[in-house]
Amino acid sequence: MSGLNIEKKSDYLWEIPRSGGMNVPARIYATEKMMKSVLADNAPDQAVNVAHLPGIVGASLAMPDIHWGYGFPIGGVAAFDMDTGIISPGGVGYDINCGVRLMSTRMNRKDLTPHLHQVITTLYNNVPSGVGSSGVIKTSISELRKVVTEGAAWAVRNGFGSEQELDYIEEQGCIAGADPDAVQTKPWERGKNQLGTLGSGNHFLEVGYISQIFNKDAADVFGLFPDQITITIHCGSRGFGYQVCDDFLSVMNRAVRKYEIELPDRQLACAPINSPEGRAYLGAMRCAINYGFANRQAISHLAKEAVRKALGGSVSELGLRTVYEVAHNIAKLETHTVDGVKRRLCVHRKGATRAFPAGHEEIPQAYRHIGQPVLIPGDMGRSSYVLMGAPNAMMETFGSTCHGAGRLLSRMKAKKAAQGRNIVQELASKGIVVRGQNKKTLNEELSDAYKDVTDVVDACDRAGISKKVAEIQPLGCIKG
Repeated sequence: MSGLNIEKKSDYLWEIPRSGGMNVPARIYATEKMMKSVLADNAPDQAVNVAHLPGIVGASLAMPDIHWGYGFPIGGVAAFDMDTGIISPGGVGYDINCGVRLMSTRMNRKDLTPHLHQVITTLYNNVPSGVGSSGVIKTSISELRKVVTEGAAWAVRNGFGSEQELDYIEEQGCIAGADPDAVQTKPWERGKNQLGTLGSGNHFLEVGYISQIFNKDAADVFGLFPDQITITIHCGSRGFGYQVCDDFLSVMNRAVRKYEIELPDRQLACAPINSPEGRAYLGAMRCAINYGFANRQAISHLAKEAVRKALGGSVSELGLRTVYEVAHNIAKLETHTVDGVKRRLCVHRKGATRAFPAGHEEIPQAYRHIGQPVLIPGDMGRSSYVLMGAPNAMMETFGSTCHGAGRLLSRMKAKKAAQGRNIVQELASKGIVVRGQNKKTLNEELSDAYKDVTDVVDACDRAGISKKVAEIQPLGCIKG
């Protein structure tokens, strides 16, 4: 760790003041207990590097799940002025629009327990997972161009779910301004057979139950109750989004030289937002965003069909419905109030979740009086959480909060920690059924590899940037 000057601002906020070429301070949301892990991998140095970027507004922000990433830290949030600021693929990430969908049911834990293994096995068979996995949805490149402009609506139009679900997805499952002509050749080839697939790594499909309610009023509005069975989907834009990011890193490296942008780290390669390169990346990134929305919509339909097949009865009888879906790894043009003035900004959320409070016009009408649902997944063996957006988020973090537990160990270190252990049996002893494509993935994703998500969520709750609503305990998890 380099010798950063870190000042404690509150029990849940730390600041690295401006120095050298920093245009703004860097701020870290974490408890004192968490700071040891926050400082362990030099991610705060990356937050400082981000503070050097042209046109950055307010502060370079890091959520409690911060850890080392490409360029920006994962868990990083930064907003840039539309006239003087930049856009950076490193501030979005490789898995563009990785996100989380929560579905609820009418079932309670007692109803499901006798059928748990059957449900998990059927889900595993119905939803393809793993590195390079391809699914039942095959598209031509000409059809894929429609996918990346229509998003989740394309999936609905092709029989994967209902139109009513679109109201409960961030951006209603489609972001405007996607430009298929800005996408190079490789993303189309990688993406044409991967719709409706989970992928690998930290992506998962999980069956759980509501183990605790913290805010009954909000839980009632979201349709959540104790012991209720839920399904959580965590995945993104697969090879399509990865390749879009990879292709544009070389474009941005050339742009840095062209526009004479000084960077403390070449992984922060970027371009002015309104430059030809910046506009091209925005258009291509939005295609990947819409691919991610379509992918999760397709997976949610496949998951519903699997549960119906395993348990009998119709989807409506089982009460399977989408509570909400949030997006991570995204850069969006939003209006925020800065120093009392409304400004249009490009907000990068890399491993961070939008957390708009009650009253915001972009929240579904059914939830607008309470706040946006915020979905925070844990790891295979520990809780996930439902939160809601809070006013402090709009005042301090450009309407953002954490996105998950955050890695504590690299994949290499996780594999070493798993040596001689049987992760499947360890989870089974806790009553959790796990299915995975291979032992390697399960070892890399063991609980020890992640921070305790409860600590992360509590830090956000106490800082007031999102507020706890409910806790979900895992019963079964499918990994790629």
